[in-house]
Amino acid sequence: MRPKVYRKLVLAFIMSAGSLLLWSGCVSGQSISRTGAIDVTPPAATALDETAEVRGLVESVRALQAQVEALNLQVSELREEQQRARAQATDPGPERVRRENLSLELSRIAPQGTTSGTGSGYPGPTNDSGAAGASSQQTSSGPQNLSAPTPNAGPQAISDRLDKIEEEQQFIDAKVTDQYQTKVESGSKYRLRLSGMVLLNLYDNHGAVDNQDFPEISTPLELLHSRSAFGGTLRQSQIGLDVFGPDIAGAHTSANVKFDFAGGFPSTENGVSQGLVRLRTGVIRFDWKTTSVVAGQDRLFFAPLAPTSLATLAIPALSYAGNLWNWTPQVRVEHRHNLSENSNLLFQAGILDSLSGDVPSPTPDRQPTWGESSGQPAYAARVAWTRHVSDQNLTVGFGGYYGRQDWGLQRNVDSWVATMDAAVPLGKWFALTGAFYRGRALGGLSGAVGQDVVMSGRLTDPTTIVLGLNSMGGWMQLKFKPRPKLELNGAFGDDNPFASDLRRFSPTGSFYGVWLSKNLSPFVNVIYQMRSDIVIAIEFRRLQTFVLNTGSTAANHVNLSVGYTF
Repeated sequence: MRPKVYRKLVLAFIMSAGSLLLWSGCVSGQSISRTGAIDVTPPAATALDETAEVRGLVESVRALQAQVEALNLQVSELREEQQRARAQATDPGPERVRRENLSLELSRIAPQGTTSGTGSGYPGPTNDSGAAGASSQQTSSGPQNLSAPTPNAGPQAISDRLDKIEEEQQFIDAKVTDQYQTKVESGSKYRLRLSGMVLLNLYDNHGAVDNQDFPEISTPLELLHSRSAFGGTLRQSQIGLDVFGPDIAGAHTSANVKFDFAGGFPSTENGVSQGLVRLRTGVIRFDWKTTSVVAGQDRLFFAPLAPTSLATLAIPALSYAGNLWNWTPQVRVEHRHNLSENSNLLFQAGILDSLSGDVPSPTPDRQPTWGESSGQPAYAARVAWTRHVSDQNLTVGFGGYYGRQDWGLQRNVDSWVATMDAAVPLGKWFALTGAFYRGRALGGLSGAVGQDVVMSGRLTDPTTIVLGLNSMGGWMQLKFKPRPKLELNGAFGDDNPFASDLRRFSPTGSFYGVWLSKNLSPFVNVIYQMRSDIVIAIEFRRLQTFVLNTGSTAANHVNLSVGYTF
């Protein structure tokens, strides 16, 4: 049955086609050409359908062209804005820094089109000098790819690209606004950052101490002084400036300087609440991939650790109780050597100003210290091993220091110290840090409770013997951090000048008027970071200081700290 059905269908189709050809030939008056081709005119209904379809196609093409033109216009505006910002970056004037920052932001967040890369359409983060760290692949792909859509791109693809351009434009506007609001102008075209902390310390002392707001030792109670004192201070607040400069010989350059208000008091009424500005640190850095050169006034790099405390920032916690510290002019070199993916070695060596704990004269003229009078700097070195364990660093370091002091009339004293420091994570919540030292003539480094030498008489007497005071000490801290914003710290420090050295001579040249044979201080504190910029802490500290052949004095210090960082 099927062949018959097919033959009937074919015959009916041939008859219909023949009738159509005869009818169209009669209407149009056209004949068969010599090539045998037939000129056929479709019926009216079919022509209308094809016309409507062509119109729809034309409208789609026009819409696509309009979207492409709008896309090209927005991309051109982005290019012009970027070129304008880069061109204006070389202009002089106070707005130069803002224009350069704008250019860097525009180049950093330029859309990446449809090319492969990070997937987010943005280059990687910037380095310290403020330059964008885009790869060569990201640099080669840029806005020009957006202006040339693929032939098969439809209206939906164009619409998606337009939405992406709009989102990126809004991101650019937000970044430009942020740069304008947070910009700090400087005389240089390089990026400058202002930082610091406004810190209020409320304290309550029970017993006599050497310094009310951040005491280091306990002292005998004087006749007219009360056994307790309450007060407040803001002079431990800090201000810092950081500048990120150009690359020189392959090294990233940067510098920073930090101040506080613990430099003394003005001679005026209520001057205790008007602390004078004091220089803390200021360094210039040249950082290569594995080597750094640091020059300026900085902490003791061979004793880098300090206990955690907001009660005493003007002087590191447990100073004169086993924690060596000073801010010393120095030049040092650091080299990092990777042993494996999880461990490395750090080598540090440098020269330092040989300080001996002298109190300068009240005149503005600077006189050499006993260490500087030797005519040579102090020398120091440190090596540290670090291993990454469970997202924490285990570090053990060993350091050494040597300096010479000239106390006049060819009375030379060798100052030296050997140090060890460690930071050991104890699981997820606990960490143990500490340091130990053994040395001689370390009063300038806060060792031996600030006592540097012992002497048999006055320095003006040529027969007076001057010897370096031997001492040893250290500190240890246990940190408990159950939450990222909450931590509890308990620490203990002890400093021990050798009593055998102290007994050799009377305390004629002692800064305190007596020989201090020991100073120890435990403390506990709780630090809570309410927000990223607000922190509060409460601390209890006990000071106990021993006087040679006399006994000891003790005092308690309670401190409430409220800080706002910026």
